[in-house]
Amino acid sequence: MRTAHFIVILSSTLALACSSDSSSTPNPDQGVGGEAGVLMEQGTQPSDGQVPKDGQALMDGHTVADTQPSDTGATPHDTGTTLHDTGTTPHDTGTTLHDTGGGSSQPAFSSSSKVIFLHHSTGSVIWGGGVAQAITDYNSQHSKSYDISEQEFPKSSPYGWENYPYDYWNIWVQHAGSSAYEQEPTLEMLTQQYEVIAWKHCFPVSSVNEDEGSPDVSSSEKTAENYKLQYAALKAKMKQFPNTRFIVWTGAALVQNDTSQAEGTRARAFFEWVKNTWDEKGDNIYVWDFRQLETEGGLYLLLKNAADAWDSHPNDTFAGQVAPLFAKRIADVIEGRGDTGSLTGQ
Repeated sequence: MRTAHFIVILSSTLALACSSDSSSTPNPDQGVGGEAGVLMEQGTQPSDGQVPKDGQALMDGHTVADTQPSDTGATPHDTGTTLHDTGTTPHDTGTTLHDTGGGSSQPAFSSSSKVIFLHHSTGSVIWGGGVAQAITDYNSQHSKSYDISEQEFPKSSPYGWENYPYDYWNIWVQHAGSSAYEQEPTLEMLTQQYEVIAWKHCFPVSSVNEDEGSPDVSSSEKTAENYKLQYAALKAKMKQFPNTRFIVWTGAALVQNDTSQAEGTRARAFFEWVKNTWDEKGDNIYVWDFRQLETEGGLYLLLKNAADAWDSHPNDTFAGQVAPLFAKRIADVIEGRGDTGSLTGQ
């Protein structure tokens, strides 16, 4: 039987902040949560010396060693770096990972499925909230050996610290193939190593400008009309890999001080379209509704969930609450409940 692999996209534990322009500097009027590049707690970005060579882009991810023996006896990229407990555990939230019930609408993948999470800084915060530990706990409770690793995608150099709809389209559709593009892995490469891939955007994706009436799939302008073309192309691309399942986060939200009502309304409308129109039952693509958890249905990242009133990163308390929900959503997708389980994992 083919080992199942999962891929999830978010930022690395180097915790670089989200930025819509890696060359720009923060606007002091917007605070640290703005579109400009902002450093996370470590205050550092990966050095050029950390950038892998072509064909080696997957070697940077940190791997969670599962508690059960792997069916294959090997992980796809053993770098010798093991993700240890960060000290933040999800147990005090009262959330325990159980089967969600409702039956499986699709066949389950292998009990030793491998998952990759591709992300930037918001994803890094959630990862630090205990995603790896939640998967380890689930393995122990259900006699599974799921293995999850995380990786920056794309890295700050040489591609640039941009992970918006255009960038996924640019790397995975426009430059598809068996070779890395700007040292970033294509889907042809990732799907050879994982059977589940989770990917996301950082919060500047929610700075959605007004449509101009001339949508262009090759435009990096943040408009809903461009996003929809890019998502349509990404959907078609992901469907070319039916033996891989994809988990797409709804877009991270901005705090009210970092956006406008009009932008917030457009961002919410786009990700409602992602959930209700773009996502379809019966295929290999699934949504985790992160935005709903952040906003509780509103336009903005709630202050109780934010780093502060001017910083659109989630805080550690919120991360500890939702990390096990993300892990639960991953388990649902692996076990064939992607179309029947909760989109939030609640």
